[in-house]
Amino acid sequence: MRTAILSDLHGNLAALEVVLADLDAEQVDHIVCLGDVAVGGPHPREVMARLKALNCPVVMGNTDAWLLNPQPIRAWKGDSERITEIAFWSAAQLAPADLDYVHTFQPTVEVRLADHVGLLCFHGSPRSNTDIIVSTTPDAELECMLTGYRAQVLAGGHTHTQMLRRYKDMLIVNPGSVGHTFEFTPGLPEARIPPWTEYALVGWADDRLDVELRRVPIDVNALVRAALNSGMPHAEWWVANWG
Repeated sequence: MRTAILSDLHGNLAALEVVLADLDAEQVDHIVCLGDVAVGGPHPREVMARLKALNCPVVMGNTDAWLLNPQPIRAWKGDSERITEIAFWSAAQLAPADLDYVHTFQPTVEVRLADHVGLLCFHGSPRSNTDIIVSTTPDAELECMLTGYRAQVLAGGHTHTQMLRRYKDMLIVNPGSVGHTFEFTPGLPEARIPPWTEYALVGWADDRLDVELRRVPIDVNALVRAALNSGMPHAEWWVANWG
């Protein structure tokens, strides 16, 4: 059984199409989306429709939950106003049927990789879609986030950064972000957005677990053109850190 794990699409149709084209060459039994589908990018309605057509289970991300009760967004380094305007613009692009679809998103999704091997999917953690799990999260904090939940493989997003981490007898996978990947460089205060999109493949065959973290190149020039032509507010600011 082989499962593709997508996360943090953030309204980026160009990036999502790159991932789906890459998956066309793979034998995948399931696709799971870890949430944060539409808010924050130039094509929220189109990404929602493309994901819905896949008919795959979707986890409720924090920005998905925000769509159901929009409020001003607090952000760091003075970006709150722009981020909030983009978010409210994203919400305004969606039809009532899109919000009905968001209501079907689940706090967690379980996938059976084999009879005795489970995959538990969430956004931030099983406890909360705003929790942050990174490679340096102390085990004591992980214990609080994961209490009551267990699977051989745990998959979460939210951080926009790929990760593979062992915790007790479980493996934690972060597939990175489809729509807004972060790359941190030592000595630089802010993350840049590299010219690729990310996802993960998790499979079980011949009594062996396989985990592959994928990075697929993206045509940044085409993405920039699409964003600038989308009508999204602050599109120039949004594309400035790509590449």
